[in-house]
Amino acid sequence: MSTLAWEDTPNPAPAVSPNAEASDATGLGQIERGAARVSVSDKAMINARADVNQLLPLKYKWAWEKYLSGCANHWMPTEISMQADIALWKSRDGLTEKERRMLKRNLGFFAASESLVANNIVLAIYRHLTNPECRQYLLRQSFEEAVHTHTFQYIVESLGLDEGELFNMYREVPSITDKAAWALKHTQSLDDPNFATGTTEADQHFLRDLVAFYVIFEGMWFYTGFAQILSLGRRNKMVGIAEQYQYILRDESIHLNFGIDVINQIKIENPHLWTGAFQNEVRDMIRTAAELEAAYGSDTMPTGFLGLNATLCEQYMHFIANRRCAQLGLEAVFGQTENPFPWMSEVMDLKKEKNFFESRVIEYQSSGALSWD
Repeated sequence: MSTLAWEDTPNPAPAVSPNAEASDATGLGQIERGAARVSVSDKAMINARADVNQLLPLKYKWAWEKYLSGCANHWMPTEISMQADIALWKSRDGLTEKERRMLKRNLGFFAASESLVANNIVLAIYRHLTNPECRQYLLRQSFEEAVHTHTFQYIVESLGLDEGELFNMYREVPSITDKAAWALKHTQSLDDPNFATGTTEADQHFLRDLVAFYVIFEGMWFYTGFAQILSLGRRNKMVGIAEQYQYILRDESIHLNFGIDVINQIKIENPHLWTGAFQNEVRDMIRTAAELEAAYGSDTMPTGFLGLNATLCEQYMHFIANRRCAQLGLEAVFGQTENPFPWMSEVMDLKKEKNFFESRVIEYQSSGALSWD
């Protein structure tokens, strides 16, 4: 790594003027013979002048580091034993009916959601994000989304659940359908083969997509589900599933931070996009998302259990929503809110040695190196 030319971009001036001619965003166009070598100053998040096929010289160190982190955290669901979970699920008194309902709804939401996120990366974001080091990370993230989908297949198969019920739940359960439909409307225009960035309107469409999928879908909506399953694990229930959710949470934390870095870098390079009106629109998106998640919490937990209830999950979502606003440099959408699940913050940081599920988690490079004592 010491031989690579790192260059971050602290200069807030746009790297590409709104009227500059962008290079072929696909990287599949006709080769320009004898063209000049890529300059760092020509690289940009969107509408770049630089050849998107040329990774070096790197411009965004943070994107490459996230790619390396993703590779270092490689894991596969089949490495994790499900024997204790299977025995508990099959036991008549192993889980309460409330816990079983929550678990099935939780799996039903995640089973399709990971595929929706992957489709958005491959069909929309990758096409229009014109920076090769960011695209390198997107390739890694796409694989991780496939691993996450594999995880839910592995869980469903291990427990002998109804595959059709779980994987079609996003079309059958209104609280899940509402979230998926809300997010998908922000990516449909980008999937149009005639859509192209390069105008203020189109570039703001792209920013909305990034907010919808990185900040809201992965950065807000997944967190109620994480809290539910990890709360089971803290009570020594469904520990195999809880361990897999820990790995997914680790991945999603990097996905979220990457997405926020991308959005903030686009803001730096294209300040004309981040108008007051657009900022208010993003805040409204985050507020609406929190309301949809509150409805999902009420559906999955009509009454309290596991130290959770719909009211606490709504409070948690308000806390998360305000945090996402702060990360984007926006005013909070809710009043000051305390985190009702402080233990979730500890779970998210697997780099530090700590007690969790009455176990000690050690920094790992692959799932095989995650040590449970």
